[in-house]
Amino acid sequence: MPRPPSSFATARLVGRMPRADDGPAVLASYAGDPAVTRYLSWRAYDRVEPLNAFLRECMADWEKGSGHLAWLLCLKGTDTPIGSIGVTLESGGRAMFGYVLARKFWGHGFAAEALTFLVDWTLAQPKLYRAWAFCDVENPASVRVMEKAGLVREGILRRWHVCPTLGPEPRDCVVCAKVK
Repeated sequence: MPRPPSSFATARLVGRMPRADDGPAVLASYAGDPAVTRYLSWRAYDRVEPLNAFLRECMADWEKGSGHLAWLLCLKGTDTPIGSIGVTLESGGRAMFGYVLARKFWGHGFAAEALTFLVDWTLAQPKLYRAWAFCDVENPASVRVMEKAGLVREGILRRWHVCPTLGPEPRDCVVCAKVK
């Protein structure tokens, strides 16, 4: 399986691996905001210690080159995280993406910019054939991010994903993909 780049740059963003000291900035920027985590698989953090533990797990995944490979997104010229994007390289040549962005940066195309770069990288790899992502059916802004990045809506995954802020039951999700 090809190894994604440890960092990347787009027109307005830099994606970099998490560092041990990123917890307070990530908490302040987006990970502590319940509006940001509404449709995600994790609740907003209220303390930095569990977030630091998660960031250490992300760093360990980079070291072993597998699992959830996450980049922190920073505006070019800064080192302060405004969001995160990650990929899980799956068997069968598939790459699944997820992303999150601080609320004050919503609606400016940043998530689509980062996702476009990584989808393009993925499909340029000879052994990767499918770049895909999903989101809750009630999150049309995230569907738009996927579509702007060139992913095509394939359908609804019924009772696919639990959003703990919305309850314990699995929820329906829109799935989008780009294939070669």
